[in-house]
Amino acid sequence: MASDVAALFCRADSIYKTMHGVDAWDIDRDARKWKGGCPIVAHPPCRLWGQLAKLATRARLDEKQLAVWSVEQIRKWGGVLEHPKASRLWPHLNLPAPFTWEMDEWGGWSMEVAQFWWGHRCEKMTRLYIVGCPINGYPPVPKREGVPTHVITQSLRKGQSGWRPRVPGWEREATPPAFAAWLVELARRCRKQSDALTTAY
Repeated sequence: MASDVAALFCRADSIYKTMHGVDAWDIDRDARKWKGGCPIVAHPPCRLWGQLAKLATRARLDEKQLAVWSVEQIRKWGGVLEHPKASRLWPHLNLPAPFTWEMDEWGGWSMEVAQFWWGHRCEKMTRLYIVGCPINGYPPVPKREGVPTHVITQSLRKGQSGWRPRVPGWEREATPPAFAAWLVELARRCRKQSDALTTAY
């Protein structure tokens, strides 16, 4: 089966590498070499866009620009970008605020979801920027009962009310398989927009 979605900035052990029809790009392939042609799911590095960016002293000099480049590719080919809820990429690029249901000039709009709904052990609130899919056209969002058992960052001491263990680093970065499948389906729904843009360019 030919690839009809590209997943950019994946982990080396990414679930996307096992998915039919998905062309996965990890650090070794270098997503910036992707030549376009289909909608994308982009997971560009987020640490330099977060509230603790000053602590990311080991980040590559060009790392922050990868998210901006991803937005440019999504605006050209359609698809979805995933970043943490608190990402400063949104005000930096003046991306539409989530749940305003407003589109920018590229037809882009934003929403927020909790990765817990797709099986993550943490709530992991996530912000999405989407181009090429109608606002009412995204795949059904699951409804998961219960409370997350773990946290991404620890703000309480063990023994305090509400304390929950922190997940390991790999789990903070990894995308739950069900969420990855949902994002790929969302990107595929951007295909019509992608085809139109391919003709335009």
